[in-house]
Amino acid sequence: MNKEPHGLENLFPFLEAKLNLDPQSTVISQFKGGYSNLTFLINSPDGQFVLRRPPLGMKISKAHDMVREFRILEALEKAGYDKTPKPILCCEDEAVIGAPFFIMEKVDGLILRNKIPENMILGKDYFKELSKNTIDGLLELHHLELEESGLAKLGKPEGYVERQVLGWSERYFNAKTDELVELELVIDWLKSNLPKNENIGFIHNDYKFDNLVLSGPNAKIKAVLDWEMATVGDPLMDLGTSLAYWAEPGDADILKMFNLSYLEGNMTRSEVVEYYASKSPLNLENMIFYYTYGLFKVAVIAQQIYKRFKLGFAQDPRFSGLILVVEACGKKALQSIHSQKI
Repeated sequence: MNKEPHGLENLFPFLEAKLNLDPQSTVISQFKGGYSNLTFLINSPDGQFVLRRPPLGMKISKAHDMVREFRILEALEKAGYDKTPKPILCCEDEAVIGAPFFIMEKVDGLILRNKIPENMILGKDYFKELSKNTIDGLLELHHLELEESGLAKLGKPEGYVERQVLGWSERYFNAKTDELVELELVIDWLKSNLPKNENIGFIHNDYKFDNLVLSGPNAKIKAVLDWEMATVGDPLMDLGTSLAYWAEPGDADILKMFNLSYLEGNMTRSEVVEYYASKSPLNLENMIFYYTYGLFKVAVIAQQIYKRFKLGFAQDPRFSGLILVVEACGKKALQSIHSQKI
């Protein structure tokens, strides 16, 4: 039997019982590159599967609820949305690997992280097409029918924007390690500038290039990954989060580590807003608020991971520099508020 990472040895009898996978010929390995939940490849002669579990250590937030993410995948499949991996099974028994987890199909394709793969040439035309496909994909999600599909049951859209601002503010102060004046000014500004009108749609909440599985050379989206924060809420909050990850050439280098959107051919953030607006009935006049919120949320996510690292719950050396991301997001958000530019 294979000796596997993070105490997954007990998984082999589980997989044999539930999926009839032979323990002797099944290999489990961890995917690298993520910053939050842990993802593993299950490789067997009977097929390949992907397992998702929460991060090790502190239970930070509901964002790591694997059972809920599995239910979201089931609901999206029922709603006829075809850009998710097929959910296979969910295990709530923490005795198996120490935390709830779920298993889904593996979707083969290209996932763009912080650099183009060495064996690929992706030029200006590719990123132009990818930009368009990415925003089209976000619009498709935001336009899903909610009531008949049952998706409406997955969230509480009333008061969503205020709950998010207050909730992420609380999470920041719970995870705070350094004095970052700009970020705390941003928090105050968000609380004082909540939009009067809210929109309702199904939202992903972490929609960016490295959560897309692409069909290689033509930039077509085969699947969207990481649905743990998906809910029913204001689509412009979702767009604001995507814009926060959408780095441009002139941005600080530390903010380019999450998305290849700064390479030639990509839309600028302003062009993203214009393109989205051209295909949506929503009023985008207040996008400074949503972009600022997105930067703030990215900062808090980075802050939470950084605190886990500081406390010794996560050893990944990449995490040691995340406080610089928190600082850069605060400065970028405050700059956007003052300049009124995205």
